[in-house]
Amino acid sequence: MAHFIPLHRDDPSKAPLVGNIKVTRQDWLNVAKDILISDGIEQVKILPMSDRLGVSRSSFYWYFKTRQDLLDALLDHWEKTNTAALVAKAQAPSRTITQAVNQVFHCVVNPNIFSIPFDFAVRDWARRSDKVRAVLHASEDTRIAAIQAMFQRYEYTEIEALTRARILYYMQNGYNDADLQEPLETRMKMVPHYLYGFTGQHAADDEIKDFRAYCQAVQTGDTP
Repeated sequence: MAHFIPLHRDDPSKAPLVGNIKVTRQDWLNVAKDILISDGIEQVKILPMSDRLGVSRSSFYWYFKTRQDLLDALLDHWEKTNTAALVAKAQAPSRTITQAVNQVFHCVVNPNIFSIPFDFAVRDWARRSDKVRAVLHASEDTRIAAIQAMFQRYEYTEIEALTRARILYYMQNGYNDADLQEPLETRMKMVPHYLYGFTGQHAADDEIKDFRAYCQAVQTGDTP
C-alpha cells in the first residue's frame, strides 16, 4: 500500500510533515478534520491519522488523552472557526442591511474563514451522536440569533428579524447542499435580487461592486 502523506499545516504551502519534524496539536486536528470530511467520523482513528502525518502513534498522546478527547477538540475547533466566523460577519459594522447581508455572504464564498465541507461533515456526524447533535443545534441557534440581531439593528421588528434570519440561514444551507457550482458571473447577476428577497431593500451599486471585488479577491487568493 502506498504511504500517503498530505499537507496538514495551517499554511498549505509549507512542506509535508516528514522526517523528524514534531507535529503540533493543530496538525492532528487538521488531519482529523480532513478524514471527517472525506470519510466520515467512523474513520477518524489514531493509527490512520498517524500514518497520514508520518509519525508514530505514540505522538498522539502528547496532545490528547483519548480518541474522544480529540473528537471533542475537533468539535470545539468547528465552533471556533465556522460558527465564530459567521457570528463575526453578522456583527461587523455596516452602513445598511444589504451591506450587512453581503458581509455574511463572505462566509459562503471564502473557504479560508468558513469551511462548507466541514459544516456538512459535522451535520452528518450529528446524525450518529446525540452529543454532537446538541452542540450542532446550539451552534445553529447562536448563528441565527446573530443574524436576527443583525436585522434588528436596522429596525426590523423582532419577529420579522427572526423570520428573515431563518430564511437567510436555512436557504443558504440548502443552496450549499445543492452544490450548483455556478460560475461567479452567474451568481453575481443574482446577488441584487437575493439581497432584495432577504431584506426587502435594494442594495446600492457600490455595495454590489464591493462584494464582486471581494469574490474576485477570494478567487485570486488576495484575501485572508
